[in-house]
Amino acid sequence: MKKNLLLTGVLACLCLISAQAQTAPAPKKWYDSFSIRGYAQVRYNRLFETNPNLKSEQGDKSIGDNGGFFVRRLRIIFSGQVSERVYFYIQPDFASSASSTSLHFGQIRDAYFDLGLDAKNEFRFRVGQSKVPFGFENMQSSQNRLPLDRNDALNSAVSNERDLGVFFYWAPASVRKLYSSLVADGLKGSGDYGVFGLGAYNGQTANKPELNDAPHIVARLTYPVQIKNQIIEAGIQGYSGEWVMAADQLSAGVKATSNKAYLDERYAASFVLYPKPFGIQAEYNVGTGPEFNKATDAIENQKLSGGYVTASYKIDWKKQVIIPFVRVQHYEGGKKHELDARSYRVDETELGIEWQPNKNFELVAMYTMATRRAEDFKLQENLQSGNMLRLQAQVNF
Repeated sequence: MKKNLLLTGVLACLCLISAQAQTAPAPKKWYDSFSIRGYAQVRYNRLFETNPNLKSEQGDKSIGDNGGFFVRRLRIIFSGQVSERVYFYIQPDFASSASSTSLHFGQIRDAYFDLGLDAKNEFRFRVGQSKVPFGFENMQSSQNRLPLDRNDALNSAVSNERDLGVFFYWAPASVRKLYSSLVADGLKGSGDYGVFGLGAYNGQTANKPELNDAPHIVARLTYPVQIKNQIIEAGIQGYSGEWVMAADQLSAGVKATSNKAYLDERYAASFVLYPKPFGIQAEYNVGTGPEFNKATDAIENQKLSGGYVTASYKIDWKKQVIIPFVRVQHYEGGKKHELDARSYRVDETELGIEWQPNKNFELVAMYTMATRRAEDFKLQENLQSGNMLRLQAQVNF
């Protein structure tokens, strides 16, 4: 009898230990927090085209003569919270162009880590190659943006929106949560770049070496406010530094300063009314930068200005999303990252519609009416106007 009682007790203990082992969560591995996602965009820009000589060096290079079907972006994003205070983000793009005749090369877009300074990561440093916090549309992912290309006025501040540097960001946990929901809920948010951002970066743009000993300095202040069902975000930002024209950016015979260096600074204001259902997005910037002057055949520091307004309306219909939109933009000034810091005047109106039958596929049709003056030392008379219907298919995975 005693042996039976002892055996029963041992079996009960073993069953209890086994049950606890089955219900106890397994220790979390360092790789469990990793995420892999991405998106791809394929375009065709030449339907109802009226001027094949109208091109866009800054945006989609398949616009105009000899342009065809084009893989605009093919990106895979690796990210993860590897510990409570360390987060990493790596994003290569496999649709980069090494030259006008060689397409679809892999190139790093983002490669950085965030170091949180407190338990909620409200204060953090970002180190590596990442977006420079200047302009709402620059911060907004191309995966979320309505118009097919970023506006010339603010995007000419930082080609590819990115550079190598160190940035400090602060935002309360509640605001960080709101930033995340603005993207997840399809409201075309910019992502989490803090309420306040301050940073130092090389200033020669992404994947380019530094060409002087002084970094650019940037600061940005923005805050989203929820008023009943609407969410409004207003922001200001600015940067200052010294831009150096690289040797391959200069035509033979063009005049430049002795050290090829120019003052490069801008200040901008942003306003966003998120589409619930009606939305408005508007930005304007002013500043000084290098610009080609055909009267002197020289690259000189000159004033620049410009901005855009985008209006949209979000329609939720039978589990699908339809967003008609219109954007008007204007820019007058130089583009420092182009040949001879080309002199530009851009006036463009775009009418479009985005259709999302599900979260994994989007189709955008956009009719563009543009007038662009783009002049450098070799091409001093280049004023082009034209219209075109542009199509883009996007897959999110």
